[in-house]
Amino acid sequence: MFQWLHETILNWAHAIYEFVPEYLLWLLLPFFILFIFPIFLVFFIYGCVIFVHIYGHRHQIREAYHTSYWEGARVAIASFWDGVGNVWHGYELRGIENVPDEGSALFIYYHGCLPLDVYYLISKLVIHKNRSLHCVGDKFIFKIPGWRPLCKLFSITSGTVEECTEELKEGNLLCIAPGGVREALFSDPNVYDILWGKRLGFAKVIIGSKTPVIPMFTENCRESFRTPEWGRSFFRWIYEKTKIPLCPIYGGFPVKMITHLGKPIYFDFDTVTPEEVRKTVKREIRMMIKEHQRLPGSVWRGIAQRWSSTSSKKKNSDEPEQAVSIELLQRNGAGTTSPTSDSEDIVVLRRDRSGVEDDDDEVDELGGI
Repeated sequence: MFQWLHETILNWAHAIYEFVPEYLLWLLLPFFILFIFPIFLVFFIYGCVIFVHIYGHRHQIREAYHTSYWEGARVAIASFWDGVGNVWHGYELRGIENVPDEGSALFIYYHGCLPLDVYYLISKLVIHKNRSLHCVGDKFIFKIPGWRPLCKLFSITSGTVEECTEELKEGNLLCIAPGGVREALFSDPNVYDILWGKRLGFAKVIIGSKTPVIPMFTENCRESFRTPEWGRSFFRWIYEKTKIPLCPIYGGFPVKMITHLGKPIYFDFDTVTPEEVRKTVKREIRMMIKEHQRLPGSVWRGIAQRWSSTSSKKKNSDEPEQAVSIELLQRNGAGTTSPTSDSEDIVVLRRDRSGVEDDDDEVDELGGI
């Protein structure tokens, strides 16, 4: 591999020397030394840091390979992503005690621009819980060349309501983002608005499988990668017509990312309706956004939090910004009171038809990563 890399670099250097005037090469050499070489050096150092992180999990990887070659590959890839999250985003997972050691649970989460938080969560659960998190993915990811084996290895599926219900009945962990690609590309980072549209499929999965729901939200999940504001309505029009995600994405910013897992939500499955389930889960996600995300979203603030020793503590003393956050969330439809209190271990929904949202019609789409 190193010989191939060496030959490739030499070929590139030769091609550049052939087509670029020699005086220009000498002119640009100082810039290369001053700017490009340090960037490569930083990447090499980070590569070493990630390797050391993976090496720290060598015993788990070795044991996994003794069980199965595919299991070993899964643990090794999870260790790699765990290292990336730790190095680049200072990733933290809070509420892992809410994940059952056995049995089923359905994670419902707010979809960031790219689902890096889901990759990091999968890695944490593989390493620390020895559990696989199955995911519902948008259909387009299965059409990307070379991705199908990876999706199979990490149990990513574009399953129907019936298939997802069966997955949970078998005792697996499953995660669904009801907003899917629409929420990922077109949610406003100033508001972190929830774009679930008319989807009720996930609610039918919850009722059909009689599975507890674990609400999930990741701080700064829209700050690491973003979509440009210009042309957003045009790209959304294209997506609504074709379901093809053509909207450009930029970023990769090293912002602080903390995934919060809420306490399990249980429903009165014999009497609850899909509309009531959707209303309760959506309200819980909104309250998590209100509690953990400072609005409007800011890339610079997210980067500052990454390197700040107090990044994990919310600064409630900043009254003007807190007021802006509350105003933005109220504009998005969030209430001012949480359906749960700090002393409750679970949320139980009893039938109450007076508060059902009637703004959307029923659609069985599930969303996905």
